[in-house]
Amino acid sequence: MKIPGLDPTDIDILRLLQKDAQLTNKEISFTLRKSIATIHERIRRLKEQGYIDRVVAILNRKKIEKSLIAFSQVLLNGHAADTLYQFEKEVMKFPEVMECFQMTGNFDFLLRIATSDMDAYHDFYRHKLATLPNINSIQSFFVLSETKSVTAYPL
Repeated sequence: MKIPGLDPTDIDILRLLQKDAQLTNKEISFTLRKSIATIHERIRRLKEQGYIDRVVAILNRKKIEKSLIAFSQVLLNGHAADTLYQFEKEVMKFPEVMECFQMTGNFDFLLRIATSDMDAYHDFYRHKLATLPNINSIQSFFVLSETKSVTAYPL
């Protein structure tokens, strides 16, 4: 795969770090047969140029009692820029909302919501999400099982 501004070594570094961000520069240099200094400089540059947005730990959601995942479709009453902005601004405040996407199609936003159980989701829905202004409708779908969940983009 070609990515403008990146050579094959940069892409290989990104592939490795997506699989395991705890790899040391030494481990990456050994795998790619490059010097540690070269790897260090390339990773620094990839961060500066925004190819690496952040480095995080992915937690086991069941271990931290966030076992209920809901996808909620939200339709707003209007589509004025201020209405859309206000919804985004407010929904960003909710720790239960893991992702928020503005969509095309029959609804305006798709939210991925993580809670401990149905009671916690109901509390979130009733006391947070449903209280936001300009909401026409909310339709939620609950995850029964997770067949695939990846964070790495194919490169």
